[in-house]
Amino acid sequence: MRKLLERLRVLRTRRDDGASAVEYGLLVALIAVVIAGTVVALGTVLNQKFQSVCTTVAGDSAADDCP
Repeated sequence: MRKLLERLRVLRTRRDDGASAVEYGLLVALIAVVIAGTVVALGTVLNQKFQSVCTTVAGDSAADDCP
């Protein structure tokens, strides 16, 4: 009887290992999305800045030479 009660107690204890792994996975995915969004936003802004500098340095006549 004692062994049966001990087995039931072991089965009844909660195991949160799987839940923790899922939570960490979601957190990592959220961080990756934020990083990707930041890179895209900064890339667009930097591209516009470089275009502006290229146009200014090249002058109006050679503006087509800027990538």
